[in-house]
Amino acid sequence: MFTLDIPGFNTLAIEYLVMDYNGTLAEDGVLIKGVGDILTALSARMALHIITADTFGLATSQLEGVPCKLEIMKRADQITGKKEYIEKIGSSRVASIGNGRNDSLMLKLSALGIAVIHREGAAVETIMSADVLCRNIYDALDLFTNPDRLKATLRS
Repeated sequence: MFTLDIPGFNTLAIEYLVMDYNGTLAEDGVLIKGVGDILTALSARMALHIITADTFGLATSQLEGVPCKLEIMKRADQITGKKEYIEKIGSSRVASIGNGRNDSLMLKLSALGIAVIHREGAAVETIMSADVLCRNIYDALDLFTNPDRLKATLRS
């Protein structure tokens, strides 16, 4: 579990890290270099869940060996599907990371929502739903190993 008291924001008790795949952890379906190792290290503290439509069909093979639960969503309404997914596991215990429009409600409802911007870009709606905006997935995941950065960003 990841815990952190952020004055004026909240006391976080994160059990689940829920992430989008394409545009967040991967570029054009290929896992971004080094991300698998970082996720493996974080899995000792939180359960990792990756939700994707798997546009490129590579998520299963790219995440082989990474200790995570992979959910490939088939439904057309991804935004609602991702929202319902985090509600089911308990949004107050979830940190989420995403970039696409279909991640906006997931980030908004999570105890901690992080938007990232890579080459694919990020939807403005998702950025506005996030608590934190990071320039890449490395910086986003690093918030969990260097929590004072998160505290400095979110305290009032």
